[in-house]
Amino acid sequence: MRLSVIGTGYLGATHAAAMAELGHDVVGIDVDETKVARLAAGEVPFYEPGLPELLGKHVTSGRLTFGTSIAAAADAELHFVCVGTPQKPGEFAADLQYVDAAFAALADIAAPGTVAVGKSTVPVGTASRVAALLRARGVELVWNPEFLREGFAVEDTLRPDRIVIGADAEEPRRVLERCYEPIVAAGTPVVHTDFPTAELVKVAANSFLATKISFINAMAEICEVVGADVVKLAEAIGHDERIGHKFLRAGLGFGGGCLPKDIRAFMARAGELGVDQAVAFLKNVDDINLRRRARMVDLARETLDGSLAGRRAGILGAAFKPDSDDIRDSPALDVAYAIQRAGAAVWVYDPEAMGNAKETHPTLAYAPTALEACRDADIVLHLTEWPEFRVLHPDDLAAVVRSKNIIDGRNVLDPEQWRAAGWHFRALGRP
Repeated sequence: MRLSVIGTGYLGATHAAAMAELGHDVVGIDVDETKVARLAAGEVPFYEPGLPELLGKHVTSGRLTFGTSIAAAADAELHFVCVGTPQKPGEFAADLQYVDAAFAALADIAAPGTVAVGKSTVPVGTASRVAALLRARGVELVWNPEFLREGFAVEDTLRPDRIVIGADAEEPRRVLERCYEPIVAAGTPVVHTDFPTAELVKVAANSFLATKISFINAMAEICEVVGADVVKLAEAIGHDERIGHKFLRAGLGFGGGCLPKDIRAFMARAGELGVDQAVAFLKNVDDINLRRRARMVDLARETLDGSLAGRRAGILGAAFKPDSDDIRDSPALDVAYAIQRAGAAVWVYDPEAMGNAKETHPTLAYAPTALEACRDADIVLHLTEWPEFRVLHPDDLAAVVRSKNIIDGRNVLDPEQWRAAGWHFRALGRP
């Protein structure tokens, strides 16, 4: 099939390359000329394992092209809209200006009888409004939410655990299923829904995951007071198959461009619909998540006898999670900046995210390696669980720090190993 992908950010670039891998001819459209130029040259402007190889392969083959004019999408049979829906400044609600602009532009050039596919995460009710706009031009709409995990986006696109297709007519459903035929043939389940259900799937899933993370972090708060170990607590309750171990690791909490903004937008939309009490618990989920960042700063202050002023802190991590250079709502950078405001000299190292971090947090200092970030440090904070930090040997770090104090904000380091090496080891939710 001939496909277009409108919006070539994290979601769109990944989707475009994956659709080319399925055998389709794909054109990616974006208003950002610099981004388009890099993608057209086979370069991915962000870090995502496996994507550079896939994108380069299909740019070279000619199956995947990029441009800045929506007119280049006019001959496509199927149009995927993958633009962002950021949080509005000063509000919880999602900003739909990019979604509205993309569909309005598409309505002007899409041929009658073609199908538009919404993949952006939007407030429930958006699809019905957009469908009316498109149908007036003879174009049908399907809503097909994305479920990408940063660091696993290629795998999640080509081998998803489900495909959700929301539509109010049978023909556009069949067109999208034809596009995904290799994936469906491999056994991926397809869930057919109406528009509102399809819109709710993504925010409901993210709200559940955020709730699970904040639940175990709430237990960590109690564990710290009573002297219990939240890691062992999570291990024990996770053996219950109704609960499971995934997303049950206590620590610094969630960040990134999805979970925080999605649960806030969900609360905002529920308020507009008059059912805000149904998701009132999400405010507590958000509050618990943010409290973990403040607690990390408190732990650092406690470790250094009550004051961070005049001290030096080595920060391991800037991205909100490993295998990503995404720093949106990054707990690691929030903590680093808070420690700097408390009077400490802060040095940060991250394998992939320092370029982005320097743009948003220029007052922090940055080091080329983990050891250099920790040189002469009075305290080391492990804030993003990159593999290289998890295997960092206590003796190697001891050779460069001023004082052997470390706080594990992700609960993945071995306390016994660090304590045996003479380190004062603290972690969120552990004795």
